[in-house]
Amino acid sequence: QVQLVESGGGSVQAGGSLRLSCAASGDTDRTYCMGWFRQAPGKGREGVAFIYTGGTSTLYADSVKGRFTISHDNAKNTLYLQMNSVKPEDTAMYYCAAEKRWCGSWLRDEAEYKYWGQGTRVTVSS
Repeated sequence: QVQLVESGGGSVQAGGSLRLSCAASGDTDRTYCMGWFRQAPGKGREGVAFIYTGGTSTLYADSVKGRFTISHDNAKNTLYLQMNSVKPEDTAMYYCAAEKRWCGSWLRDEAEYKYWGQGTRVTVSS
């Protein structure tokens, strides 16, 4: 079992920056595919960034590519999402997710992830 707790959300003006964190506890000795998903009001959940904790490869949604950076600190068991040049359309609840296997072609499918955090809200004003 893995427990995930997000933090770092808040309100920011367009063009600003924010860093989200996701602290993992429990069975953290294994490697995981981890991702950040977001859900805007009235919309479905969207995967925005992904990373495999056993390597360095990352993947981003086109909507955030070049602006967001996902990273993982194995020593701290913490996942990060650095959000730069934020836009009002980035406003959403952000969730981190983990699945105990290598990131495969399934990684954008939220149903494939077993472990989820409770979410942290990001609001971007224009």
